[in-house]
Amino acid sequence: MAYSEKVMDHFANPRNVGELPDANGVGEVGNSKCGDIMRMYIKVEDNVIQDVRFKTFGCGAAIATSSMATELIKGKTVEEALKLTNKAVMEALDGLPPVKVHCSVLAEQAIKAAVSDYYRRRGVDPTPIVGQVPECGECACHG
Repeated sequence: MAYSEKVMDHFANPRNVGELPDANGVGEVGNSKCGDIMRMYIKVEDNVIQDVRFKTFGCGAAIATSSMATELIKGKTVEEALKLTNKAVMEALDGLPPVKVHCSVLAEQAIKAAVSDYYRRRGVDPTPIVGQVPECGECACHG
C-alpha cells in the first residue's frame, strides 16, 4: 500500500496535535473495534475557527487525515468548515489507498461533531445546520 509524500509528511509531522483547553466545540468519532478514534477540538470566535487541534488513535492515514483536516478549516468560518468533504481532505493529501478512505470520512465527521457540540453549547439545535452526526462508537466510518 503506497502513500503519497503528503500523507507521509502529515503522519510523521502532524499539525495541530493535542487538546485545546479553551475549546468551545469538541467532537469524537470512530470506534475502538475499528481501530480509529478521532477527537477534534475547535475554538470559535466571531464565527471563525481561530484554533483547532486533534487527538487521534489509529493508523498513519487516520493521523494524516486529521492533521490535514485541521489545516483546511483553521481560519475558516463555521459554515465553510461544514462544507469540507472527505474527498477534499483526500485530494489535499494527494490521495489515499481505497482501504484507507474511511479515515478521511472520519476526519469530516470529527469536524461536524465538533461543530455540533459548539452549537449545542450555545443553546442551538445543531441537527438542522450540521445534519445527523454519528456518535462515537457507531462506527459510521465503515458503515
